[in-house]
Amino acid sequence: MMNIEEFREFCMAKKAVTESFPFDQTTLVFKVAGKMFALTDLNPPFSINLKCNPERALELRESHSCIIPGYHMNKKHWNTIHIDGSLADEFLKELIQHSYDLVVESLPKKLKP
Repeated sequence: MMNIEEFREFCMAKKAVTESFPFDQTTLVFKVAGKMFALTDLNPPFSINLKCNPERALELRESHSCIIPGYHMNKKHWNTIHIDGSLADEFLKELIQHSYDLVVESLPKKLKP
């Protein structure tokens, strides 16, 4: 089961990614070229917020009880995923990559990593 350190390492390994605490001292945010693609609270229980295309977001919520509309986020474009061991790490990595890719695709050409 993915832990917060593995999540951080996977996010930070991507091109042009920065991490910061823009909201408070426990909400760790990952950005690519200044745009958020992932965030988590450092306090347990471990969950992550990821961007997702709207159609896929609905499908994921219907098929996985640990995936819900994004907490404190635009629920059309963000999911909260409770890391409870029910999803394989490779699937979580795919969801993180999807979020990263969505943000990169939306960047102006000159800002793309």
